This record gives sequence, structure tokens and C-alpha cells, in this order.
Amino acid sequence: MPRTLRPILAGFALATLFIGCVQTRPDNDRSARIPDDAGGNAASVLDEFAVSREPAASSRVGSKALGVAGHPGQPAWNTEDYAPIAESGFRRVTDHPLSTFSIDVDAASYANVRRFIRDGMAPPKDAVRIEELVNYFDYDYPDPEGSAPFAIVTETGPAPWNPAHRLVHVGLQGRRMDLAGRPASNLVFLLDVSGSMDEPDKLPLLKKAFRMLAGELSENDRVSIVVYAGAAGLVLEPTRGDRSEAILAALERLQAGGSTAGADGIRLAYETARRGFTQGGINRVVLATDGDFNVGVSSDAELLQIIESERKSGVFLTVLGFGTGNIKDNKMELLADHGNGNYYYIDSELEARKVLVSELGGTLHTIAKDVKLQIEFNPALVEAYRLIGYENRLLAPEDFSDDRKDAGELGAGHSVTALYEIIPVGSRSTTVVSSAGDLRYRSGSLTSAAASGELMHLALRYKDPGGDRSRLLETPVPALGIERFADTSEDFRFSASVAAFGMILRGSEFRGDATLADVHRWASGALGRDAHGWRAEFLRLVDEAARLNREG
Repeated sequence: MPRTLRPILAGFALATLFIGCVQTRPDNDRSARIPDDAGGNAASVLDEFAVSREPAASSRVGSKALGVAGHPGQPAWNTEDYAPIAESGFRRVTDHPLSTFSIDVDAASYANVRRFIRDGMAPPKDAVRIEELVNYFDYDYPDPEGSAPFAIVTETGPAPWNPAHRLVHVGLQGRRMDLAGRPASNLVFLLDVSGSMDEPDKLPLLKKAFRMLAGELSENDRVSIVVYAGAAGLVLEPTRGDRSEAILAALERLQAGGSTAGADGIRLAYETARRGFTQGGINRVVLATDGDFNVGVSSDAELLQIIESERKSGVFLTVLGFGTGNIKDNKMELLADHGNGNYYYIDSELEARKVLVSELGGTLHTIAKDVKLQIEFNPALVEAYRLIGYENRLLAPEDFSDDRKDAGELGAGHSVTALYEIIPVGSRSTTVVSSAGDLRYRSGSLTSAAASGELMHLALRYKDPGGDRSRLLETPVPALGIERFADTSEDFRFSASVAAFGMILRGSEFRGDATLADVHRWASGALGRDAHGWRAEFLRLVDEAARLNREG
């Protein structure tokens, strides 16, 4: 049989088996309660679902070393897809006094960039989202005090890549949670088992990752498993988290084959989550895929419509990306951003352990949603500014007070870091710099607040996870800052190092005179406690990137 026909026939067989053997989406008149534990037919359902398929020939080819700042190192076979990023430039404060954006705790970009560099290739420019590189790491921020779910910290110092500029470091620290006391969870694992997942770094790694997650669950948790290929089906009914043997058996028996009806899987997963909804608990769909939806609804606009309608149910979303060669990063980021969710890329068992074990509280338990920041700069002190990264998270100034506008979510224990590069009034910067509502510092002429010594005013809005009305926090940021980069905090120096690394990888016009050697030197003196060794690993990644640059 020709190899090109096998995926088609496997998909046909899979869809046929679904019709007769797999429990599909319930009709509207079906109100029967799903049992708390998986029934005895779970294994037989999996027997029918696990369609054997000859492993596909690997699409990976020999790596080619390229200059890090050169063209994307994607071979001809590569169909990976990334949303284009138009890097933010400097904005004159007198023209644009307000900077408004949604927080982002996604960390997919860092793991994906790491994968490219370790495979001996420069990452595509649009795969490098600088805010996700910065937010991959832990920072030593203080715990929140009072009733607010997070603490706000700021620090101002020199921009190491441009001595005429300053850097403002803004950090949020979410309230940490004891996992032993976390709320009960209603989790639906939504797993892509289509033919495109038949690679060692896809379905086999996915199984290992979810085995880790299953090992963290307790009798208070419920797990369902929905799978999709040519069609979608429920292969594990809601099962107590301490029944690990049933969960692991369901995972182990899955095999890849067929086309990818991702939208059908999404609908069924949310329906399953709604039927088992846990009041006051964690209700979340965990989607694991390479994002290659190719049957049924597959356009970004249609998928976005489905996700936005589903998020109203109170069910949150986590997206885990797997694999190389055809990963649809743009689609997975879109789903997470608009589904009250977060997005991670799993390139190894170590990354799976980081996301699903070490950071499980933040991955699953949301403590604040629709978190938005708005900065008003003082034109008496700041000539221009630019937000480093967050290009796909920018909001209009009026969106800040509009509670209908969706924004990012913050998980328990998660931190968020944002960096602003500013040009002070009267600086010798050679950078060429190209009104909404009542302003604090200027209304026709400068107000008295402009002479107060404040560099900027920070406002933050957030909602409780189950709420519809936002709460407002505000704090001024003083102009007094640290004059020498070496005297700033370790968090300041390390986050600046990672941002510079991202700018170098992107070939940014704003990277100044920063080199990879500079990045290594700045970061090596700012490792801090580094309990998990992630900062030390960053140094090794910088070394690998420098080697590629020399060899390219």
C-alpha cells in the first residue's frame, strides 16, 4: 500500500470506530449524570480507539548552524507557523502619554527558542517573544500583603545596552498556594492523537507529561480524557485523581493516526468540563497538541469564536505544545490568549516537570483574570518610552476601564515582569522618536503632579476568577533610581540580560551595542538563589547561541 494513503485510511477507520464505539458529544436532551469513576467499559473503548499505524518517517533532518541574528533556520520541509511580530518602537510621551497592555504569563517561546538553538538552528524571528523569555524565570519578589492577590514592585536603573537610556522594571507576584490545600479540580485532558502526533517528541512525550500530572492529583480531583483525530471522543469518563491506574492505562493505550478535527475535540472537552463543573474549584481543559487542525473548523477566526464562547462557562484553558516541523505556534497562542488560558511548549521531560509539577499551582489555579496595566509617563521627566515585548498584548487606552475587554490571567505563585526602556528628558540619546481621558501630569499645560518627582504612575485592573467587575490598584513610581547597572538588584540585571538576548535573536534595531558576551557577563553575576537551576541553564543556552553565531 502506498505510504501516502495510510494516514487517510487510518483516519477513515478511526472515524468509523468513533461512530460505533466512542461516546461522542451528548445530545441536548441527554441529562444523565456521568459516573464519578470510570466504568468497566473504559478499556474496551480504548481498545477500539487505539488504531495501529506504521510509524511515519521522521521529518527531522540534519541541523544547520546559522548566525543567530541571521535568517530563520527553517529547512524546506518545515511548516511551523508563527504570528508576525511588529516590534514596538519609542513613543513620544507628549503624543502618547499612556501605555496599556494585558499581562502575559505564557512561557512557550523560551522553551521553543531553546529547542531551536539546541538543534543547531537560529529560531525564526517571530518565534522570539521577548516577554515570554523574561517571564520563563522566577524572580525574588515579595509576597502580597492584604487582600490583593498579588504584590507590585518597581525598580529603575540604566539600560545596559544604551547608556543614554534608562530601564524601568515592573514586577507582579501572585499569591503562592500550598498545593496540599488547593481547591478540588475538574480537569479534562484534551489530547491530539492525529497522524501528525506520530513522532517521538509528540505523543510519546505527551504521555510522559500527563503521567507526571496524574501523579500530582488526589481523591478530590476528577479527570476526564477526550481525544481527537478524524473525530472526537470521550475515552475516560470522570475518574478520581487517586485512581491513577485507570488514568495511566487510558494514556498508555493511545496511538496516533488520522486527520485532525481539533474544533470537535475542543467542543466536546468543554461540554465534558461543564457537565462535571466543580463550584468553587478548578475547572480547566488541558489541551495537548501540535496545533495542526486540518479537518472541520480550522481557521483562526472560527476557532477564536468557539473559544470565546466557551470561556463564558467559567472553564479555563491550558495549552501544551509538542513537536517540531509542523507546530502551529500562532494557533495555540491564539487559543490560550482568548480562552482565559496559558500556553507552554514542552520540549523535554524536564520542561514537562517544570510546568506540570514544579509550577502546577500556577498552571492550574487562576487567582486573578483580565489583568491589565496602564502606565502614565511624566512628560517633565520622560521624553519617550517603549515597552519591551508584549506586542500582541497591547491595548487601546480606553480598554483599560472597559470590563468587557479580555486580558491575561495570573496563576497562583506566578510572577509577571515587564520592562520599559525610557529616554529621559535632556538625555544625549541619538534615537529617533517618531490623548485619552483626563491625564495626571498634563491637561493643556503641565499639572502640579508633573513637578512631584514621579517618573510615572502605574494603574492595574484585575477581576476575581469568577467575577465580572474589575478592581483598581494604583501606585506612583518615583524618579529616583540607581545610577550604576552593577548596583541594581539581581532580578533587574537578570531580566535585562534575558531581554537583551531576545533582542539579539530578533536582530532588533533597539539592541544597541549589546553582544552575546555581554548577555553572559550580565546574567552570570545575577543568578541569585536559582533553586531549580533555570538561570544557570540560560547561561549555557547563551554559550550555545554564541557558538552557532561563530560557526554560522
